[in-house]
Amino acid sequence: MRTPAVMTLGLVLAPCGLLLSLTATLTPGWRLVKGFPDQPVDVELHQGLWDLCREQSSRERQCGQPDRWGYLEAAPVRAARALMPSSLAAAALGLLLAALGVRCWREEPRFALAGLSGVGLVAAGLLGLAPVSWYSHRLADRAVLPADASPASLHVGYSLVLGYLGGGLLLLGGSSLALSLAPVCAELRRRRRRRRKQPPGAARRGSLSTVQVDWPAPAVGPRGHGPHLPRRPAAGFPMPRPPPAAAAAAAAPPPPCDSDL
Repeated sequence: MRTPAVMTLGLVLAPCGLLLSLTATLTPGWRLVKGFPDQPVDVELHQGLWDLCREQSSRERQCGQPDRWGYLEAAPVRAARALMPSSLAAAALGLLLAALGVRCWREEPRFALAGLSGVGLVAAGLLGLAPVSWYSHRLADRAVLPADASPASLHVGYSLVLGYLGGGLLLLGGSSLALSLAPVCAELRRRRRRRRKQPPGAARRGSLSTVQVDWPAPAVGPRGHGPHLPRRPAAGFPMPRPPPAAAAAAAAPPPPCDSDL
């Protein structure tokens, strides 16, 4: 049996979503801060979930910058630290179940296991999109996500875009794999219909191999000489018998003739 198209599509989209979500979690590019009044114009500050990096066009990126505004302690950042790794773990578990359920070298795939993997991937996509949406909603709010005072400008970082793409691909791939539960649900419906059609008190018909016949006990003959079996009726039609006089005449010898004398 060929692998269904929904399973193939899910196995293509889900790993891409997992890779993008992993990149968004580890890279320090959730928010970009530019235009510091006391620094050169080309200085940029990249803020992520775990680190702060300073970058200048003529120099290399320098990470491990001090957090002077308490950015890493903000509520959206702490929530993203907890939810993004949870999303990655759920996505990895979903892909493992999908690899066990969708096996091309088997006669038929395991539809129930593939459907459960899709449910896990959908949950991973939701866990990844929740912190990304909250962070992007509060990105320009300096009271929630602290940053340097104006005239510094705040911009969306590339990691935030990767987080949206990764969560969306996990949702699409998981939804595609979850469609594998359709044959399982159809089979359950058939079984329920069969149970409803069958009366509750009706006994099931047994097969010929389980039929039991109670034969009557044989009668014992006289003087204990074994069982007395009844005579079977003769097959065919009964022949007519001759009358008694005709039978006696036929049995008597013929009278002597003159030639014998």
